[in-house]
Amino acid sequence: MINFTLLNLKKTLLFIVICAFFSSCNWFKEKPEIAEVLAKHFDNKLYNKFDTAAYLPIFKAKLEEQRKGFLNPKLISAFYEKNEYLPKLVTKFYVNGQLDTLKNFLAQSKADGFNPEVFNFKVYEQQLQILNRNKFKTIEEVYEAVADLELNTAYALNKYTNFMGYGSINPRNFFNRFYIKVLRPDSLRMDSVLNTQNLVTELKKVQPAAHSYTELKKALASYRDSAGNEESVALKAIKMNLERMRWRLPQETEELVVVNIPDFTLTWFKQKDTLAHMNVCVGGKREAAYAEKMKAFLKSGKLDDKPKNHETPQLFSVFNAIQVNPIWNIPVSIAKSEIYWMARKDPYYLSNNNIKVYYKAKLVADPDTINWNKYPREKLPFQFKQGSGEGNALGKFKFVFDNSSSIYLHDTNNKYGFKLANRAISHGCVRIEQPLKFAELMVKDKYQYDRLRMDVDLPPIDTTKNAVYRKKLAKKADTLNIFQLKPTWYAPRKSIGVFIAYYTAWADKGKVQFRPDVYNYDPILWDAIKRYM
Repeated sequence: MINFTLLNLKKTLLFIVICAFFSSCNWFKEKPEIAEVLAKHFDNKLYNKFDTAAYLPIFKAKLEEQRKGFLNPKLISAFYEKNEYLPKLVTKFYVNGQLDTLKNFLAQSKADGFNPEVFNFKVYEQQLQILNRNKFKTIEEVYEAVADLELNTAYALNKYTNFMGYGSINPRNFFNRFYIKVLRPDSLRMDSVLNTQNLVTELKKVQPAAHSYTELKKALASYRDSAGNEESVALKAIKMNLERMRWRLPQETEELVVVNIPDFTLTWFKQKDTLAHMNVCVGGKREAAYAEKMKAFLKSGKLDDKPKNHETPQLFSVFNAIQVNPIWNIPVSIAKSEIYWMARKDPYYLSNNNIKVYYKAKLVADPDTINWNKYPREKLPFQFKQGSGEGNALGKFKFVFDNSSSIYLHDTNNKYGFKLANRAISHGCVRIEQPLKFAELMVKDKYQYDRLRMDVDLPPIDTTKNAVYRKKLAKKADTLNIFQLKPTWYAPRKSIGVFIAYYTAWADKGKVQFRPDVYNYDPILWDAIKRYM
């Protein structure tokens, strides 16, 4: 029994010694996936020596050194921590050629106006070449090459997909009157790109596909060939507007009304079809030296020192109502800067222009008797509303959509403005040249359109309704019972978006259209993006 126990003990000790020996020779150590992938691809046994324990300190040191240069350092660090700091991107995408595809996309970013060096293109190309040459003498050289290539792949992929898919800047950080909550890449989106199983799919997914973008991109190539100078005014304008076109609207709608401020026009799109195109008037440009004058006003508090700024904001929304024969709730700023002075000069100005005056929400019976000298306009206690009718500044139609700036599209009683070359003349809202046509496109059906026409004293298209139309006209003409014109509300068709945009260059049938930078926004934009161009 004792001999049997000693024999078992000797066998156990021998087994332990053998295991220790083989372990010291790495015989039982599982090879990392990168070792198997590269060894098979290059048919080179050197890569079988890849030791994760030796690689990790090198990679971590490089990550710590380079992490501040990433767009989202925390995201990159979390990605590698989750993946135990292994070279996941190189392992998945080197052998199948997808890292070469990424390199090609980076090179082609010049066609979109970018400088490929923004994505470390030359360095990335060199790092790929180093691994492609397969000339390593020691496994330590492999560690350095793989770590560098892995980190630059993450850097380039993250930055390129963000810039191409969403734009290189967030415009809300640079323009005071940019009120569109453009889509921006969040951590979830960026993490999904890093964890993708198909790099090429992600790269193709972020390419802007809008016809307007691809046409302007073609124009950039053409202008490059002819100009031969990246600093030309035309090239800069095209690059800036390609950037604007990369900014993504917060939602998609079945139809989209685009107001282009510098062009002073409106275009109604339904997928690839154009339903309408017309002139518009937009808000007037801010006063010269606006910033300095605003500082003076904030110091003095005097309205006489307040500079004017009626620039129409850039915004996106969805139409939710049409108001026919609208009432104009006159903004406080216009009341203080214009209505107040007109009422002081002409005591009958308010009644002649159908403007009602309210004090503490109650109608003032006879506003022509108000002694305006008693009220400083800085503390004007009145509210003003212009009633429906021919003289109303909003004309006969108001097209309403949700926004925080009280902006809307409307008709006007002053048609002369549409003949001007520079139509930046409104207080901020958008006046449209053909409001009846606009309303016809917006209402739900012909029945609703006929009702709308009769509300503005136009005969119905359906002649069977002529009797109703004549009764309406008779009622309005009855002087014994004075007709009080009131607004009528209509619900528009669903999913009609409105996008008030700012494009100073775009391509139309192969030709680039350039427009004056009416609000001087281009220098601000160029200063923000020039380091990427």
